Amino acid sequence: MSKLKRTPLFEVHEKLGARCVDFEGWEMPIQYEGVVAEHLSVRSGAGIFDISHMGEIMVSGEHAADFLDMALTNQASSLSVGEAQYSLMCSSQGGVIDDLYVYRIAQEVFLAIVNASRVEDDLSHLRTLIEEWGKDRVVNVIDESANLSAIALQGPKVVRFIDGLFDMKGLIRVDKPSQLKKNQIDVFLFNDSKVYVACTGYTGEHGFELVGPNAVIVGLWSCLAELGEDYGLTPVGLGARDTLRMEMGYPLYGNELNKSVTPLEAGLKYFVKLDKSFHGRGRLVSMNNNGIKRRNLAFQMSSKSPPPRAGYPVFVKEEQVGVVTSGTQSPSLGTGIGMAFIEVPYANVGTNIQVEIRGRRFPAILAKKPIYKK
Repeated sequence: MSKLKRTPLFEVHEKLGARCVDFEGWEMPIQYEGVVAEHLSVRSGAGIFDISHMGEIMVSGEHAADFLDMALTNQASSLSVGEAQYSLMCSSQGGVIDDLYVYRIAQEVFLAIVNASRVEDDLSHLRTLIEEWGKDRVVNVIDESANLSAIALQGPKVVRFIDGLFDMKGLIRVDKPSQLKKNQIDVFLFNDSKVYVACTGYTGEHGFELVGPNAVIVGLWSCLAELGEDYGLTPVGLGARDTLRMEMGYPLYGNELNKSVTPLEAGLKYFVKLDKSFHGRGRLVSMNNNGIKRRNLAFQMSSKSPPPRAGYPVFVKEEQVGVVTSGTQSPSLGTGIGMAFIEVPYANVGTNIQVEIRGRRFPAILAKKPIYKK
């Protein structure tokens, strides 16, 4: 058995009493105080997460924007410097190789934040596409995952103290991080190192994601812990990260997304620009024109039940019409929630379903995402 990888913040987690588990080959904190308490801290105040296991891929060169337009479903060329967008990378058959965030950090330089489990496959796919597409074009794809680490700072109170991290103005667009709007990114100096600060996240709360060199990430965490102490800043593990994203209906690769799932089936058509050419477009155009056979929808349990979990079957009357892809007991709502692939024509918001949990069927209703609304 290979040794688990650790982020530069691992000793910090140990000192904080975190319970760590194997997550995609990384020894990561699943919880500190407890999933429910950490979840509610993010919803009402401020939480800090180690997301250094995520991958960072730099795509640069004169034709980088055109290359990403071809490689991804969304339109990276439409981004101004300092802007970001959610996107997907598809196979020739339209299945999702990965979902990711793309940040334009210079006119010819893009930073892609990708899933920890997908870094090698993503790199292989992108390099293959360069060989096929990139003749006489200048595109560089460089894996920076081993050199960069990342922290997520999420919750309504984080905007009150994040500016204390930096003395100088941003190098791209704003004077201080609190001025960043959703899907904007800037570069700030911390201990003479460049730190990317983006107004993005995976919780549904206002917040930021900070990406910087491994050498400064412990200092960043320590400084944020001190700045956030008066605002109840809480360290948050992967357990609460999962419940937070489920309340928002955000997909997780390996659950809602994989190579046999298309973005259209996953309910992500908004991020697919069918009017441009991209790898896998043909299958998605055909599916869009002819209709999909299943659709990923959120659901909420209608009465008290054990928590729904991935893999549980979904019924309408006596017919199985789907399967749960993610499920949990919502800390914010106090009821079971989740997401499921549901066969058309049953895949409609408002449809009454039953989720089979431990051999018993419990009533639920298909709901519009996000499930949790402020």
